Amino acid sequence: MHATLLGVLGLALLGVLRAEDGAAVQPDFQQDKLTGKWYTIGLASNSNWFKEKKHLMKMCTTVISATPDGNLEVISTYPKGDHCEKRNSLYTKTEQPGRFSYKSPRWGSNHDIRVVETNYDEYALVATQISKSSGSSTMVLLYSRTKELSPERLERFTRFSKEQGLAEEEILILPHTGEERGLQGGA
Repeated sequence: MHATLLGVLGLALLGVLRAEDGAAVQPDFQQDKLTGKWYTIGLASNSNWFKEKKHLMKMCTTVISATPDGNLEVISTYPKGDHCEKRNSLYTKTEQPGRFSYKSPRWGSNHDIRVVETNYDEYALVATQISKSSGSSTMVLLYSRTKELSPERLERFTRFSKEQGLAEEEILILPHTGEERGLQGGA
């Protein structure tokens, strides 16, 4: 009886710690399968910059590659006005496979990045907790290997975003630009 009670309390404590610790990470995460070209299909966030720029956002391409030390180099190319901009980020691995950290030199923010769910050849769902001196925010990204995803995957993205506390107006399926192919130099 005593052992059973301790077991139940232990499981309850584990659930509380997981809830406080953010989204769960993809079981048996395989980093090498995440590398390659992705399209950013969906973006959800409760940050002020997202609310201000949401109406301007369009689908972009992201190329993920592994560095020799096991980190991830993430290069996103997105349309801005009449040209394209690139943003390079280095996601530093943590002890937990599928979880990375990043510090933005531009904004001084710390990012806790988790690959929550992926089948590697179709889609990836990524959750990020962002903290900086002015407060914290949540961001969820939906990556796809193609420019289109099934309604079920889009619904999963929306549902997961809401589970992270994001409201309907903070969730966006990004519109096509018609130029996504050319954004990575034809890649």
